Amino acid sequence: MPSHIMLSYQWDDQALVKKIYDRLKEDGLPVWMDIEGGVTGNINDSMAAGVEEAVVICPFMTPAYQASRSCKKELNYADSREVIIVPIMLENNWEASEWLGLITAGLLWVDFRNADMENFDLCVSSLEEEIMFNVGHLLAVEGPQSEQVDLPEPSKPHLKKKPGRRFRHALSELYICDSGFTEEDFENSTGNTRKTVKPTKMPTDQSYWEEIKGNACKYYKNVVTNRYLGFEPSTNQVHSEASQSVSGEWLMLVDQTDQSHHRAVIIKNKRSGKYLAVHNGCFIGLSSYNEDCQWFLE
Repeated sequence: MPSHIMLSYQWDDQALVKKIYDRLKEDGLPVWMDIEGGVTGNINDSMAAGVEEAVVICPFMTPAYQASRSCKKELNYADSREVIIVPIMLENNWEASEWLGLITAGLLWVDFRNADMENFDLCVSSLEEEIMFNVGHLLAVEGPQSEQVDLPEPSKPHLKKKPGRRFRHALSELYICDSGFTEEDFENSTGNTRKTVKPTKMPTDQSYWEEIKGNACKYYKNVVTNRYLGFEPSTNQVHSEASQSVSGEWLMLVDQTDQSHHRAVIIKNKRSGKYLAVHNGCFIGLSSYNEDCQWFLE
């Protein structure tokens, strides 16, 4: 059975990848790296075994990675085996293209572009969050190693898979939460009752949304109400509905303007092309991006 996280990188980035490997191991995650016992005997056999035993592969994306034949073989093999891919971006002012762009299109990458001493911990936390979100239920996660042997409990919390994604608005710090029916709720032409979704100050279990892959999009299903997040462009309102529909097709991208390393994203409705935003305490859809459109993943 697959059992580990595989780190796939081009040789120039080995020092950074080794640092990340050490931190993931320290935090109790089962992780595979070629120079840490991953390669024994024939290199092709070892790399194939690394992929075959992986529940997730993390490609460290750079122009050199894209140009590497070995990296291409690794990631293509992982993709053919339907291994979950969590990309890591290392390069500023560059985006993957050709074979790498094709494989990683639509995937939410983790930002390590400026992973200096000040930001490294935040970057690693973002990576661990994304790994646990995708495959936390498949990993045997150990308790984090304590640096002080006389402490009865580890100093860092045990990594756990969360029930879904939670979205916190960057400026207002409001959450997307599916609550009870209100006077504003209405029934559309198909008879599907829509519930008005409003921003809330405090996160609850109803702030978690399961991410479901669609056709070049994502659907978000509330883990408590089992209703789908949607957007009606004619009224510029966010709602929840009982089943998947075109109004609930979303695109989620990394907000590349953000420098905080707090997992900033942009949420865009595929049907209308509008960006999900909060303005004056209310949800709105904007035709172009501004600072009201920034969200943090929690």
